[in-house]
Amino acid sequence: MKQDAASSDDRELFPIRTVSSLTGVNAVTLRAWERRYGLISPRRTPKGHRLYSRADVQRIQQVLDFLDRGISIGQARAALEAQQRGETSVTVAAPQESRGLWAGYIARMVLAIGSFDEKNLNAVYSEALSLYPVELVTSQLIVPLLEEVGRRWQNQEGSVAEEHFFSVFMRNKLGARFHHMALETTGPKLLCACVPTENHELALLLFCLAALTRNYRIVLLGANMPFADLPTAVRRSGSDAIVLAGSVGAYWPTFEEELAGLIQRAKVPVLVGGHLSTLHRDAVTRAGAIVLGSEMSQAFRRLGQALMPPE
Repeated sequence: MKQDAASSDDRELFPIRTVSSLTGVNAVTLRAWERRYGLISPRRTPKGHRLYSRADVQRIQQVLDFLDRGISIGQARAALEAQQRGETSVTVAAPQESRGLWAGYIARMVLAIGSFDEKNLNAVYSEALSLYPVELVTSQLIVPLLEEVGRRWQNQEGSVAEEHFFSVFMRNKLGARFHHMALETTGPKLLCACVPTENHELALLLFCLAALTRNYRIVLLGANMPFADLPTAVRRSGSDAIVLAGSVGAYWPTFEEELAGLIQRAKVPVLVGGHLSTLHRDAVTRAGAIVLGSEMSQAFRRLGQALMPPE
């Protein structure tokens, strides 16, 4: 029986693109985990292309679980080996090391932003992306960095020019990745836009990139999108849902009424994310929309539930 199971596993091999889609870990990161840390050992075709077994995919999922628990990528191999031995002590000191790792990335990027040094800014960002999944880089690096840049501007430690420099850098980086990844997805289609009055679209772009790794198709409309135009856009694009994003200040007196009107006309699920959805949760819910919140994994669980067909 063991031999049969092994043979079955040998026959079911996946190329790196499929594994990336299944796990949400991009191909560059998978190759780094193999070369630098020895976390996975895919087989090779005669032409050198990597092929992954189901056991490899399960191992990648285990690594993702360790990263979610605060274990750094440098400790992941020891954690895997300890888990195989039935040990758990490796997790004790890991969260502090992980926090220090991300704090170091943030400090290096803040220094590059303050010097308007795009080369070093790009080097740090690329290093993080090569070692960690996109969602983890988003939640542990980019979101805190956006908050730090905003804090520096409010406290006059930084300038408007620094904020604009970083925003343009991120928009260019995320936009290039978005257009590359959008060509390969086949899942449900989401119409994504910022609510009226919201002029900052980076958080929405980050959400859309995470959605692409989960095989959603994206129609991205960007910042400050009037509600009146969305129902027509939904029908013409064949979208399955509308995802709206808004920050702390993106709220106005008739928001709830206008959101309810949008839901009535659009006739697809409408979901609201970002700090707007948590600060004004009751208004969003009363209007008939679904609150996504600001935490990425929770948002995608709620999105998946909203798109499930009725029983």
